Amino acid sequence: MAEKSSITRVGTYEPWELQVSRGQIPYHRSFQIFGYNPDVDQTEETVWAIGGLIPHPTVASVLKISSTNANDDGSPAGTGARTVLITGVDGNYNEVSDTVTLNGQTEVNTTNSYLYVNGFSVLTVGSGGENAGTIYAGTGTVTAGVPAVPYDAIAPGYNTRTTAHYCVPAGYTAYISEGIFTAGQPSGSTSVTGYLKQHGPDGILRIGAVTALNNGSVTYDFVYPLRIPEKNCFGASAIAAANNNLVSAFFNVIQIENA
Repeated sequence: MAEKSSITRVGTYEPWELQVSRGQIPYHRSFQIFGYNPDVDQTEETVWAIGGLIPHPTVASVLKISSTNANDDGSPAGTGARTVLITGVDGNYNEVSDTVTLNGQTEVNTTNSYLYVNGFSVLTVGSGGENAGTIYAGTGTVTAGVPAVPYDAIAPGYNTRTTAHYCVPAGYTAYISEGIFTAGQPSGSTSVTGYLKQHGPDGILRIGAVTALNNGSVTYDFVYPLRIPEKNCFGASAIAAANNNLVSAFFNVIQIENA
């Protein structure tokens, strides 16, 4: 049987983008940021699994991880999610992560402190194969699994966050090559305004792009990729002319380690 080999090993051409995805280009990494909000109303909301806007804290905090459903539990009896992985940046914008064993509606603290969450996903599950409730990461009093101040969330059955927000760690620069914004309503055609916003340690929200649409999608191809410096965050939010809109946002990102 012939030895398996990629075209790069035999000296032929392979797209640079694919080489980045395969980890063959040092100091570069590519990823996608995807957000979905199933119910955008007439007040601006982040494109994520829950209502309201994502917080912009000035101090990193230990986060409380909890679920709205008791079946999301790390014990052998837990039929939903059992453990989750959370990643993000600390108060110095350095990358940190925790693996947390769930305890149903009772909160479990992270070991690290987080300024922003960049990733939140289910690692292991019970017989149900997916998280049974909404899994939260947040601060403040937790009531029936819901923290007073949510930092991120995983919607039931999704096993990963759907949050269109990302904060660039210290020592890196991110470049957005493409952005896609979609909005729709099961009945009727509602005007929805979407925003791409960027902010840094100064706390000022700056508009990077604005789009308005009715039951459709808009794609931004950044011929010259949009540069997001270290310690800056970017995210999508939306506001509608009427209630009950389905909104999603997607970003293709390449992140390069600073020299």
